[in-house]
Amino acid sequence: MRVLSKRRIVSAQPSMEADKTQAKIMALAKELGREIHLFPSSATPSNKSLSTLTSHSSESEDFYDFTNEDYYQVLKHRKEERFLKTRKIREAEEAERRSKITKAVIRVRFPNNYTLEVKFHSSETVQSLMNLLMKVVALPDLPFYIYTTPPKKQVKEMSKDFYSLGFAPGAIVYFSYDLPNVDPSITYI
Repeated sequence: MRVLSKRRIVSAQPSMEADKTQAKIMALAKELGREIHLFPSSATPSNKSLSTLTSHSSESEDFYDFTNEDYYQVLKHRKEERFLKTRKIREAEEAERRSKITKAVIRVRFPNNYTLEVKFHSSETVQSLMNLLMKVVALPDLPFYIYTTPPKKQVKEMSKDFYSLGFAPGAIVYFSYDLPNVDPSITYI
């Protein structure tokens, strides 16, 4: 009986830590007025879910045949691309695309398999994400950085907005402490 009760206590501690972390995130979301979610990250789908994905996505052979409708769609695209556009027209089209994308959903993946999802306006800067991370991480005094992959590229342009960096409508960035030897038992959130 004692062993059983000890197991319950040991298994309850991580969930208590997760509950504390979740409460901290919810309080921060209310304080900042943002949509913030924290969830465990799954790096790869299980074999069962992968097999169900492949079984549903199989198409018949005639699906890949080039039809008359496909040909006319290609011709229509070519006609639209034939004309050269002035800088003014290209800038107007870019402004129209930019006005349609108003949100940027940024997911920050931590080394301890947690993912923090935050919604920003696409015109906000990366510095606003860094300020939020300073409030979320367990050790904000340690230097840290965010990066994208592949290839691994550290995000250094803090004054650029999410749209300019290609982070809108969504992006996944990775968190890392800027230390030569990081202790694997370190707490991130």
